[in-house]
Amino acid sequence: MDGDIIIMEATDSLDHNSLLDTLDLAGCGAVVSFLGVTRGIDDGKEIYRLEFDAWQDKLGEVLNGLAVEAISKFGVKKIAMSHRTGSVNAGENIVSIHVGSPHRKAAFVACEWLIDELKSQAPIWKKEVSELGETWKAGLG
Repeated sequence: MDGDIIIMEATDSLDHNSLLDTLDLAGCGAVVSFLGVTRGIDDGKEIYRLEFDAWQDKLGEVLNGLAVEAISKFGVKKIAMSHRTGSVNAGENIVSIHVGSPHRKAAFVACEWLIDELKSQAPIWKKEVSELGETWKAGLG
């Protein structure tokens, strides 16, 4: 495989910039990043926090597999990803993705594909804690 992949576990916090700093961007002309943050308001209700539960033994494997596929599919060179587990308060970082590529278009497409696939494939479940109580959200991620 021609590319670098970094998958970091994040339980207490997720530092978006530090994750980017782990990538060696040699050969890249573009970096596209995605940062997902817990909303404080959703559908008119106050969100206190999201609680993420994950199948920890499989999470890194799934994220790595998605990165390998993105490198192959889109020709990007570098990917760093992390997804929080545990309790994530409003305003805190949930997920971070950085895609390094020789060209910007491939980086944009790969980054969008990665977040979409992460949300559908990663073994992560989400409970929303709001002013209305607690609700498990349908689907993964």
